Amino acid sequence: MADELFRSIAIAGNPNTGKSTIFNALTGMRQKVGNYPGVTVEKKTGRFFGSHGEPMELIDLPGSYSLHARSPDEAVARDLLLGRVAGTPRPDAIIAVVDASNLERHLYLAAQMLELGIPVIVALNMVDVAEQRGLVIDLVALKERLGVPVIPMIASKGTGIIELKQAVSRATLAKPEHHAQFPIVFELEVVALSKKLQSPAETARLEAMLLLSLDTKDLGERCTDPAIHATVTSAQARLRTHGIDPLAAPVDARYDWSAEICSASVHRRGEDTEGLTISDHMDMVLTHKVWGWLAFLGAMAAMFACIFFVAQWPMDWINKGIGALGAWVGGLMPDGDVRSLVVDGIIGGVGGVVIFLPQILILFFFLGLLEDSGYMARAAFIMDRLMSRVGLHGKSFVPMLSSLACAIPGVMATRTIENRKDRLITILVAPLMSCSARLPVYIVMIALLLPTASTWQRAGIMLGMYLLGFIAAFGMAFVFKRTLLRGDTPMLLLELPPYRAPAVRGIIQRMWERALIFLRRAGTVILALSIILWALLTYPKPADPSADTSTRLRHSIAGRIGTGLEPAIAPLGYDWKIGIGLVASFAAREVFVSTMGQIYNIEDADEESQELRDRMRDEKRRDGSPVFTPLVCLSVMVFYVLAMQCLSTVAIVRRETGGWRWPLFQIAYMTALAWIGAFITYQGGLLLGFR
Repeated sequence: MADELFRSIAIAGNPNTGKSTIFNALTGMRQKVGNYPGVTVEKKTGRFFGSHGEPMELIDLPGSYSLHARSPDEAVARDLLLGRVAGTPRPDAIIAVVDASNLERHLYLAAQMLELGIPVIVALNMVDVAEQRGLVIDLVALKERLGVPVIPMIASKGTGIIELKQAVSRATLAKPEHHAQFPIVFELEVVALSKKLQSPAETARLEAMLLLSLDTKDLGERCTDPAIHATVTSAQARLRTHGIDPLAAPVDARYDWSAEICSASVHRRGEDTEGLTISDHMDMVLTHKVWGWLAFLGAMAAMFACIFFVAQWPMDWINKGIGALGAWVGGLMPDGDVRSLVVDGIIGGVGGVVIFLPQILILFFFLGLLEDSGYMARAAFIMDRLMSRVGLHGKSFVPMLSSLACAIPGVMATRTIENRKDRLITILVAPLMSCSARLPVYIVMIALLLPTASTWQRAGIMLGMYLLGFIAAFGMAFVFKRTLLRGDTPMLLLELPPYRAPAVRGIIQRMWERALIFLRRAGTVILALSIILWALLTYPKPADPSADTSTRLRHSIAGRIGTGLEPAIAPLGYDWKIGIGLVASFAAREVFVSTMGQIYNIEDADEESQELRDRMRDEKRRDGSPVFTPLVCLSVMVFYVLAMQCLSTVAIVRRETGGWRWPLFQIAYMTALAWIGAFITYQGGLLLGFR
């Protein structure tokens, strides 16, 4: 229970410092993910036990460079440390995670935390990287000058976790007394302003300093009290008369303080270490304007090859298990609608989606490797050359790459983008990236398109679909930047973290979390949709009980919907059965496969996926020609690359943008784009003589 907790601890730090690795190492599986009240920023908390067995709550703050917030993520981190977040108490202590190999720069945020009046424990992470760079850190000198506990750590190997627990467990953590020293005139203005703020005494000083450091525009947006606004403006004017820049003074003071501490506690070993490091040599290749692109495309191709090859074995096991379950349950029940509902609707519908879990997990595993190894930032760097030409912010790449797994975290990751227009453009185009929910559609269509293709051939087609998503996203960003959301192209300022061995345990834990989310979705949303779809495919029944499967299906509600939609989708090469799949999968793309499974296996849910593909391959039109020609398969894949088809993403976009205007626009433009893309693919192929 929350009231039984001994202490509430916040873990904070710059991005790429290993903060999440430490959080996972401390909390293990005792984690909970939600959202902070009133905002869409993710709230991640976990329970752990101190060295004496006392329970504690750990709050994982979003990565921040400063408490002078420029993005929603940084604003939440700042507000929580200042006690402004409703329903979340101000933490009793802070674990400040800093990168030992970039200590001077990372101490800036730590300097602000030391000014909060909360006990601070510095987790000096990646000391192994610092040693590789020839850096020697005098821990005694560092502790003396910071005035707080400093724990050397290699979080990826679990080194220092026990010592960190011991430091946090100390019942009487002293509040820090050392922090940066500011000009006396600035300090006097801070004290005077803090007395006029309606804030707790322990946070009033930093609140005042943050207000004095705002420019005119930000002050007008963040300070709604006219009296305080006037007081701040007057104080800033007085400081300028003394030759002090209120915006730069605290920044300069903290960096001077950081430089002084590092000068006394960090030394470089040997003269030869001034040369290029291993990371530098790797970057000469991986960030090269030619080799960098080849490396990126090679990594993507390897990922898709594993999605096809490695995942095939567990997919076969799952498929056989689902088939055996359907046969066993079907054998226990008499023929009738209830048996059909359970076997065809529930087991067949949900099982048709769950079978793709191994491929989705492989995708998350590769993305975890890219992020933990430090390569993700390099990929963003090489992509910025292209993204800046279409007007996208360089920071947009990480949300877009995250959307390869799922558009929901991708859209939420746009909170790191400071400019509202750039953030909105990224939100609008992020769902064009091929997420894991599209994988089932691609895999089935590729198998129909090239039934005898090799693993690398299938991976090549898959890569082509992902590249199409990239191109579409960049193209629409170019259009939006020059029409609806005009603005200057921002400059990318990006930190390139050192290469490091991925924390496999953390990656596996994130895969486990995503697996639970996927299975929960399969057991709720997809289950409900499967039952509804079964009812739509079954009722009303034709008057003639001896009618064949096709007649019964066309007579059903779903059949009538598909038939009514057929004139609009016929130019794309689709028949009314594919139309049913398009409508059913509007809520979730992966439902398309289970819908096809119910349509083509409506009498026998025991058939394996290969047999389903055979049924789809043998499907004929009224004139006797096959439905799923290679051209139609390509058209279907193009449609799903470009279409929205995900109500969960629509809901997140509504929350991120604060209304229905942009989500509805997004649905409209992506649906139109999908229809046009599929039309060009099919009709253009016919003109070129393909079938």
